[in-house]
Amino acid sequence: MTKSALLFCFLLLFVGPPPCSIAADPELLQDFCVADLNSSVKLNGFACKAPANVTAADFFFAGLATPGATNNTMGLLVTGANVEKIPGLNTLGVSLSRLDFAPGGLNPPHTHPRATEVVFVLDGALDVGFITTANKLVAKTIGKGEVFVFPRGLVHFQKNNGAEPAAAISAFNSQLPGTQSIAAALFAASPTVPDNVLTKAFQVGTKEVEKIKSRLVPK
Repeated sequence: MTKSALLFCFLLLFVGPPPCSIAADPELLQDFCVADLNSSVKLNGFACKAPANVTAADFFFAGLATPGATNNTMGLLVTGANVEKIPGLNTLGVSLSRLDFAPGGLNPPHTHPRATEVVFVLDGALDVGFITTANKLVAKTIGKGEVFVFPRGLVHFQKNNGAEPAAAISAFNSQLPGTQSIAAALFAASPTVPDNVLTKAFQVGTKEVEKIKSRLVPK
């Protein structure tokens, strides 16, 4: 960027929105904005609860303290601690999740469109990885007390290949990072993705597509 362009961006900081900068959450204009989850007001985030109605409970959640049940198809339970569970997180740009894995449990390939994720292993070991936009796999086995980072928006996974249960805590730089599971998004969408799109994309026949759909669509 030339000196004149830099000066232009600098001046725009004082006269209007800076088109040369990277957008980010705005700075807080108050101590907090506890989410009013019952409000009908629609905005990018949640409306603020009246300060007089705010209590300590708005900033508290005990749901990550104990392991969750993993007796399901994936052998996984994800317990979120986001703004929907902790209204006090509204506008603060952070959240957590607890991940509990059965032996062989998998958190299938997915993305978080609004956040980078940092995973910290509590117990056991996990095979983790993400795929770059150049389709390069970046993967590693991490154990208790170790950390791995998944860049925002990139497809990633975690798997417990051990014989014992495993658990981890994930941290996100978003109050509501969102999760889009690749398989479910493609094969269990409503309305459904057309079969001719999926057969061409995956180079398989209609029978194979319908078989996958039958296993992923909730009964």
